[in-house]
Amino acid sequence: MLTRRWALPVGALVSLLLAGTSQAADGPGSKAGNCADVWFCVTARDTGESGVEQAGAKPSGQTGGDQAKSSSGPEKGMPCRFELADPQPPAGSVEWDGHEPGDGAVYLKICPPGRTDAAIAQPFWAADPPAAQVDPAVVAQQAVDKMLLKGPQIGITPKPGGKGVIGMPVYMWTSTGAETYGPNTASATAGAVTVTATAKVSRIVWTMGDGSTVTCTTAGTPYKAEFGKKPSPDCGHRYTKPSSTTESGKYHVTATSTWTIDWQGGGQNGQLTEVRDSAVNITVAEVQVLN
Repeated sequence: MLTRRWALPVGALVSLLLAGTSQAADGPGSKAGNCADVWFCVTARDTGESGVEQAGAKPSGQTGGDQAKSSSGPEKGMPCRFELADPQPPAGSVEWDGHEPGDGAVYLKICPPGRTDAAIAQPFWAADPPAAQVDPAVVAQQAVDKMLLKGPQIGITPKPGGKGVIGMPVYMWTSTGAETYGPNTASATAGAVTVTATAKVSRIVWTMGDGSTVTCTTAGTPYKAEFGKKPSPDCGHRYTKPSSTTESGKYHVTATSTWTIDWQGGGQNGQLTEVRDSAVNITVAEVQVLN
């Protein structure tokens, strides 16, 4: 059933838990390390994976990768797992919560380390085996992982391989397909939770190679011959020096897309971001004047 295992043998963990809870029943609340009375810490090493309960949800609007941590307990968003306590604690112990052996069972909720190097395990009584719970924010990231999000498919004048001249308007744009601009939608399911995420490029930052950057909030306008010397209406630039002033003799132009991803499901919603980039080299020359 469970594929995640800790390096510490489960039997040793159970013995430690039962010993700790017996002390709690006989006197003041015991503590192990930084754990409170109902939590018991054991040093352990994670050696696998499991798709079970997530200890804490990523706050709505938080971007991918930076997950908040609780002050005590497991790191939020990290998976916890449940195991049947084996052996079961003796009758009358606090783990039974007033019930008798045979009336339900005692289980262990085992969570990865938080701000300490100790795994956190909590014994509890339940009438039925606990169902796995899922953090919708984690499922949202799984939906994003299904998407093929690319950097811009760069369109630019002058074209790579061609030659422009200083002072002339430069147009920058990208194709608006699902993989290069969006919208791009995908869903993922874990347990009873299904999350749908939709990604769209919110901005493209163009690094022009001459020390300047241009931020565009649209896909840009593809250049057409009838535009002549008119500047781009939404995403353009002008070079004031030839590319021969650079070491390579070309301007290295990088376009970096920020994908904004809105997701909803499992009674929650939030937002993630992903960044992708593409690059081309272009040549810009001085105007040659004939005498």
